[in-house]
Amino acid sequence: MAAMTDPQHAMQNRVIIVTGPSGAGRSTAVRVLEDIGAETIDNLPLSLVPRLLDGPPHNRPLVLGIDTRNRDFSPAALLETLDRLVGAPNVEIDLLYLDSRPDVLVRRYSETRRRHPMAPAESPTHGIERELDLLRPIRDRADFLIDTSELTPHELKSELGRWFAGPSHPEGPAGLAVTVHSFSYKRGVPRGIDTVFDCRFLANPYWDPQLRGRDGRDGDVAAHIAADPRFDPFLGKVRALVEFLLPAHVDEGKAHFAIGFGCTGGQHRSVMMTERVGHILEDAGWTVSIRHRELERRASTGTIRQEQHI
Repeated sequence: MAAMTDPQHAMQNRVIIVTGPSGAGRSTAVRVLEDIGAETIDNLPLSLVPRLLDGPPHNRPLVLGIDTRNRDFSPAALLETLDRLVGAPNVEIDLLYLDSRPDVLVRRYSETRRRHPMAPAESPTHGIERELDLLRPIRDRADFLIDTSELTPHELKSELGRWFAGPSHPEGPAGLAVTVHSFSYKRGVPRGIDTVFDCRFLANPYWDPQLRGRDGRDGDVAAHIAADPRFDPFLGKVRALVEFLLPAHVDEGKAHFAIGFGCTGGQHRSVMMTERVGHILEDAGWTVSIRHRELERRASTGTIRQEQHI
């Protein structure tokens, strides 16, 4: 993402909503973003968020720390607020989700001996389980997802700096954070995607019993898809288009650009294309986050689903 003080964003209200389960580092992230140069407000009632953006654009980004302790918090209310801001003129919004494994959250609460806000009279384990389940739809919507399970506060600070105060890209006056998503058309296109590519015409590994249970990160699955004679021309055209678009959006002052690749189940073809394009962009010097919506969802729920048809 472009640096917090980038003058190209002076004509827009930039809003970064920071959320995630208690103990995952949300408060630390808010403080880091304030140090980078943002105006920060923690635990603001959701009903007041639109009022903050009335009037002329602010001269620096606005970071809002929001979690289950907020007075009027609910997943539906937060998602509704996001939808309103996405559709508002002169507003650029990102959702930053700080995540962590349940066992790490339990350990952190044990070390601090704090009560969990969703289980004040019970073991923190119960509150952690409730909160993770409550926040799942918000996690799925995140533009940026950082797992802090293995990060020290210093490492988290470095990671946030990489995304929100990164170096300028050589092809443009400011850095651009790029997120590349894979998804299943069965569950719809993720919100906030700027450009979508449909991969359902490529050879489907589902029809090979030895590949059916794997995903597009597997070497054999990737080779199967790449053997389709349409794959190389498709990848080449996508690469050329993306390499044209990104510098243009930098010139336009955009700070985040999201690219989506979809297939039937979000397991094979879209995952493979997301990995290929994501790594191509990383090699070219862009700051890239790779997200696999269906794989992340299955990992968090423990379910296994596969593509059913072309």
